[in-house]
Amino acid sequence: MSIPPSTELRSSCPIAASLDVLGDRWTLVVLRDLLIGGKTHFADFAVDEAIATNTLTERLQRLREAGIIARVSDPEDGRRWIYVPRRPAIELIPVLVDLMIWGIAHTAVNVPPAVAKTVMNREALIARLTTGASARLVD
Repeated sequence: MSIPPSTELRSSCPIAASLDVLGDRWTLVVLRDLLIGGKTHFADFAVDEAIATNTLTERLQRLREAGIIARVSDPEDGRRWIYVPRRPAIELIPVLVDLMIWGIAHTAVNVPPAVAKTVMNREALIARLTTGASARLVD
């Protein structure tokens, strides 16, 4: 699945095009919460970072329009919506893991040693996260 043509891209460079879809302050944080944190409800996304609700609404809508996530009826409460990954989101798991590794190595983030050890076991972490996220996959 490719990003819909309505998404305006600045360049034919794959990195620039990826950043046109994913490269703002909040999008990767929302994907982190969905893919790594297992969060699915609107109120649960980016709680630690205190994202404004209007910004969260816009990011979730952009991710939906790009075919990266889907919004479906909550099977436990049909009056609510949940957000679930689509295949392009799951394909971003290695990118998110690599960003975590880079952040641990090159920023002043304070990560407990047990978490750092888990993250540094890259292949095992990617496999575990991919399996977990794939269980919620919508295509």
